Amino acid sequence: MKTLIIANWKSNPQTAKDAVALALAVDFGIQKYKKVDVVVASPFLFISQVKDVLKSSKLGAQNSFWSGGAYTGEVSPEQLKNIGVEYCIVGHSERRGYLGETDGEINKKVKALLKNKLKVILCVGEKERVGKDIPEIVGEQLKKSLDGVKSSEVLNLIVAYEPVWAISTNPGARPDTPANAFQAMLYIRRILTDIYGKPTAVKIKIIYGGSVNSQNISGFLKEGRMEGALVGGASLKAEEFVEVVKIANQTNQE
Repeated sequence: MKTLIIANWKSNPQTAKDAVALALAVDFGIQKYKKVDVVVASPFLFISQVKDVLKSSKLGAQNSFWSGGAYTGEVSPEQLKNIGVEYCIVGHSERRGYLGETDGEINKKVKALLKNKLKVILCVGEKERVGKDIPEIVGEQLKKSLDGVKSSEVLNLIVAYEPVWAISTNPGARPDTPANAFQAMLYIRRILTDIYGKPTAVKIKIIYGGSVNSQNISGFLKEGRMEGALVGGASLKAEEFVEVVKIANQTNQE
């Protein structure tokens, strides 16, 4: 199974020219690493331009609405699919925290995206952790976001464990440890097994997000047993992101 590395550019870069340059540099740099699937999740504004230059990477989006209706300022799953998007991030902690997105709204987005045969990157994670136990809110987010989602649909699901306190843009952020990430992976896998049964649950990728870089990716993949990573700040530096992909590729061959 290929490792999945996703570049989440968030609201970057600031111009189409810079977005294309970054996409080109990443796509050229990762082309020889065949054990990794690479996704570039661009802001909506640059998706068309980025799509035109990607050859070795897959196209992603950072959000979607849950309906194909006419809603001012929103982008539908149908629009994303028709422009060539294959993957879409939903439930990112920044949208939960700053924009007040609820598990119910995220559930609608998950269903709409899966209905349109898009691959969903569902983010779950706690704001703070006391001790080593994974807080129950992670399980609650997962269960509520997948409420009513059929077993036949979840093979297009990726779960991104993203502890909020570990995201690099947050004050005092620090990456989680591979050991704690491993416990989170087991916890998430157990819930997925409870919902869908083991044969289906083991096919759902679980990845890690939160201050991922070339210095720690190996630990999250080896000791943490994660099947990929959602990369934020480090994805804005082509050389650094390509190094993350290179290490992920090497790890997958070991």
